[in-house]
Amino acid sequence: MLSNLDTPVRHAVLDEAHIGDIKGALGTIKKNDTGPRNGWRARLMTLLAILGPGLIVMVGDNDAGAFGTYTQAGQNYGTSLLWTLILLIPVLYVNQEMVLRLGSVTGVGHARLILERFGKFWGAFSVVDLFLLNALTIVTEFIGISLALEYLGLPRGVGVIAAAAVIIAAAGTGNFRRFERFSLFLVFGSLLLVPVLVWVHPPVSQIAHDLVVPQFPEGGKLSEVMLLIIAIVGTTVAPWQLFFQQSYVIDKRITTRFLSYGRIDLVLGIVLVVIGAVAMMAFTAATFAGRPEFGNFQDAGAVAAGLGAYVGKTAGVFFALALLDASVIGAMAVSLSTAYAIGDVLSLRHSLHRKPQDAKGFYAVYGGLVTLAAALVLTPGMPLGLLTNAVQTLAGVLLPSATVFLLLLCNDKAVLGPWINGRWMNLFTGAVVGVLVMLSIILTASVLYPNMSESTILAILGIGGVFTLAVAVAFLFIHREEPANAKNEMVRATYRMPPLDELPSARMTPMTRLWMLVLRGYLILAGGLVLVRIVQLSLVGR
Repeated sequence: MLSNLDTPVRHAVLDEAHIGDIKGALGTIKKNDTGPRNGWRARLMTLLAILGPGLIVMVGDNDAGAFGTYTQAGQNYGTSLLWTLILLIPVLYVNQEMVLRLGSVTGVGHARLILERFGKFWGAFSVVDLFLLNALTIVTEFIGISLALEYLGLPRGVGVIAAAAVIIAAAGTGNFRRFERFSLFLVFGSLLLVPVLVWVHPPVSQIAHDLVVPQFPEGGKLSEVMLLIIAIVGTTVAPWQLFFQQSYVIDKRITTRFLSYGRIDLVLGIVLVVIGAVAMMAFTAATFAGRPEFGNFQDAGAVAAGLGAYVGKTAGVFFALALLDASVIGAMAVSLSTAYAIGDVLSLRHSLHRKPQDAKGFYAVYGGLVTLAAALVLTPGMPLGLLTNAVQTLAGVLLPSATVFLLLLCNDKAVLGPWINGRWMNLFTGAVVGVLVMLSIILTASVLYPNMSESTILAILGIGGVFTLAVAVAFLFIHREEPANAKNEMVRATYRMPPLDELPSARMTPMTRLWMLVLRGYLILAGGLVLVRIVQLSLVGR
């Protein structure tokens, strides 16, 4: 752990570059600026300086995989699955608000907290699975880049190499503000989807109805529809988001004093995600309705071609540019989440405020992942479709464990002090964990048994409903929320987690240890079986 940080207060921050002025893309807040924000102009300027983490993590999640998933839903089933996006809004907010709180209170990344509070096995597991899953995810981003370049008529090889160079250069300047400005430029580039929606002009009344009325597509096979719903969940709520936002908040030097502004930033990011997802489902559904391509989704490149043929060349170009934009910001965010996690766990210098020569390991991980992904996409005969499916499957298997650790950390009083979860937050998140476990089981079973019957799926849903209720009730009693009072608010305003070596050992009840053992067994079994199945499919395809 690094020492001699420029502050009189002892805390757990691991890299001295994480202490200092907030230098955001749209403003600066001095480290010693502790004055009140009186008036709308002062609050607006503060918000502009804080904007970034929530916007980047959310729009980065609308990446190449999301483009494929949302447009598949629209092309194959119309707008009948729009309601899933509305149900995911509170899940997105609660999950990301918890890591926002963890980052601003602790100053320590997600992977390092897991290592310190739950032991070396889970610490190593969190980093290894994040590394493998993120490496595959970055490959899918370059698949998206390749598809966009192909539609735009640009040379694939040169374009992929150029995109990799831009992604590496964006982070490699050693200037946090420059990286964030480029990232926010890409964030606003995601709005290229809005003109496409306007040009297609799908029926607004149908969109409004399908957003609020849960339904299954008429004539759709239950097993296929369930897998697509799971894919929507997996692409909208991904494990890398937790690691990225917590570390990025720390790197931006945001503390609890500006937590309310960070929450606004997060809400704005969620709004952009939902706008993009709704737009893609809606204009794809309207474009292909009644045409031969309806129900026969291929990939995002074919969607761009369809928009060009049926709506106009400009619509196809805008969609391809939005896909390129999304793939680049997704590759940046996913690579950065991995580099942050490894730097955090190994106590390496890991900050965008540092030059590459001052944080060699951090930038080597970031650049190495990007280079590897670009090389795999350009390798002849590489099973890119299989890699894409592997990402969705492994993300579905690993997501429940990521959420469990998040929930346990947010109930650890040694870590968050007065900022621990309240009772109703635990109830909601416990229910989310139960649902994620149920969906993960369905996804794993479907990969191993492709011909699984609808009755089996319904049985899993029924048992899963009971399990979800039990998990939610169990988490309801983890912590009793302390009543709000002036003293408690004063403590919250100044609290930061003490150094890691001063924390008492994590308190693990026998029931918690049992659940952790069950979780470990499930992850090893499910993850192993899925990997075996993926290898089998790759050998059959040769």
